[in-house]
Order: sequence, then C-alpha cells, then structure tokens
Amino acid sequence: MRTSPHTLPPAVINLFFVVGLVSALSFRTLMAIKDLRPELFRPVWYVGIIGYIFFFGFRFHITQKRKNAISARNLTAKIEKGEELSAEDRQVLTYILSSLQKSRENLNYLFIFVTSAIAILVDLVL
Repeated sequence: MRTSPHTLPPAVINLFFVVGLVSALSFRTLMAIKDLRPELFRPVWYVGIIGYIFFFGFRFHITQKRKNAISARNLTAKIEKGEELSAEDRQVLTYILSSLQKSRENLNYLFIFVTSAIAILVDLVL
C-alpha cells in the first residue's frame, strides 16, 4: 500500500448515517403513505432508493477499504502465525479498529429493526 488508510472525518460519517436513516424511514412509511397520501408514494420511494444507493455504496467502499488494507499487509496470516508486526502493520490495524469503532452501522441496523417493527404494527392497525 502506498499510503496508509485513514478514517473519514466525522461529518462524512454522520452524513452517510443520516442518509441511511432517511432511506430506511422512507421505505418504512410507504405502506401508510400508499393509503393516506398516495401522491407522495413515488417521491418517498425515490428518496429511499436513491438514499440507499448512496448509503450502501458508501458502506461497500468502507468494507472494501478495510479488506484491502488487511490483504495488502497480509495481516491475518501474520497474526495467525504470531509474527511480529511492523509499524505500518500496526498503523493499518489501528485504522481498521478505529474505523469499526467510529462506524454507526450498528445504530443504523437498530433503527431499521425498530422502524420495521413499527411499520408492521402501523400497517396492521390501518
């Protein structure tokens, strides 16, 4: 690897987190919108789809960046064999661990879970 990978600024992480939340919420409101405000169905659907394109494209990029960092330094094999890690190896591991800690994907998954349950309940009530 020519340059060490680094985590993105919090503003970028938060922006994509919000995009993911808005997209998830858009999809979970569609059943109610279909019945209550059918003219809004397509715009809300497009907000969800376009948001998910950006959100999951971002998530794919981050995951690939982590995998590439691990592969480029052969970190899995080095750790399994108990080999000494170089300063650059440690820097890459620090990036990966920091990236995982800064990620808000677990909150996004929780939001999707909760709003999905609420959407089902609302649909059953309506």
